[in-house]
Amino acid sequence: MILRRLTLFVCVLTVLALNASAQSSGSGTITNKLLGSLNAIQTTVPFLSIAPDSRAGAMGDLGAATRPDVNSQHWNAAKYAFIENKTGVSLAYTPWLRNIVNDINLAYLSAYYRFDDRQTISASLKYFSLGEVIFRDIEGVLIGNFHPNEFALDAGYSRLLSDYLSGALVMRFVRSDITGGGTIEGQQYNAGYSFAADLGFYYQHPLDIANQDGEIAWGVNFSNLGTKISYTEGSDKQFIPASLRAGARYTLGIDEYNSITASFDLSKLLVPSPPIYYADSTDLNGDPVIQYGKKTPASLPLSWIQSFYDAPDGFREEMHEIMFSVGLEYWYREQFAIRIGYFNEHENKGNRKYFATGIGMNLNVFFLDFSYLISTSGRNNPLANTMRFTLGLNFDY
Repeated sequence: MILRRLTLFVCVLTVLALNASAQSSGSGTITNKLLGSLNAIQTTVPFLSIAPDSRAGAMGDLGAATRPDVNSQHWNAAKYAFIENKTGVSLAYTPWLRNIVNDINLAYLSAYYRFDDRQTISASLKYFSLGEVIFRDIEGVLIGNFHPNEFALDAGYSRLLSDYLSGALVMRFVRSDITGGGTIEGQQYNAGYSFAADLGFYYQHPLDIANQDGEIAWGVNFSNLGTKISYTEGSDKQFIPASLRAGARYTLGIDEYNSITASFDLSKLLVPSPPIYYADSTDLNGDPVIQYGKKTPASLPLSWIQSFYDAPDGFREEMHEIMFSVGLEYWYREQFAIRIGYFNEHENKGNRKYFATGIGMNLNVFFLDFSYLISTSGRNNPLANTMRFTLGLNFDY
């Protein structure tokens, strides 16, 4: 009874949160999925991929090359090297999956300090509270309740490599506790841990068009390159959401009071695609036989590389695994912003499709951002009507 409740709980939080489902590709599991059908990539700790801040959320969850801000740690820490202020701190809050539950929340605390003209250090904490789980025994007797939670603690360093190019390295510690420990139906469960790193590069350069001030930028960020997670002794470890994000933007200064920025991002999970197995067919060791796709390598670096060419349906499916975001941001006197964006994921890889919009205000050293998500996937999306709130401070000393 407890295990069934726990399994249902985890499915709601991971599968519905990402609006996708996938079959396990572990040893002993045989599927008969057809090419061209749902074959989403499933990872553990999916909260690492959730956009934490309102500004990026309002532009369709993009940020590889947007103008540097205090929340750059999640998107591309290399942007910090070009940030104008000396130091800053921000707190973002997202009520998560409010269409189905009312007690799941995401909080994100980030900060940076630029200690000279070329170097910046940064830190962040992402905390995911997964509500309440009630545990009962097989007789239905209440055993207790638990509030599952996950968090990631980061520390980053960014540096100018030239006048227009910067690089950054972020180290990350991840802890995920979805059971509270103890034994469930004879199986000991523990918190899962992972160590990961981000590697990012960012380029920005003035580019004037028709005598109008402008700036062009591009960015690339490898994120969550880290160890797998397991919650039980001896069980197969699961991938964390390692990913590659690349983006570009152009900012046009219309006049001394008005500016507009157009941005786009492409992103892809660096996680092997689940293969398709022959139905009711096993090898001499009792393992399922792969019909399409490739066996998952034991080496993490090899798995990141293989993720570019292992889709069961070949190149077409690899293209389906690429998500894209486009966004616009308008500023008036660098004090008031209006934002809009769109995010798209292929229907066979999760079918997250939504518009987003939001506003921002800069009031001296304070700034406040808000975003709102509008689902376009054509069904009752648990992500619909998601709101994000961000409050922060920037200082020049």
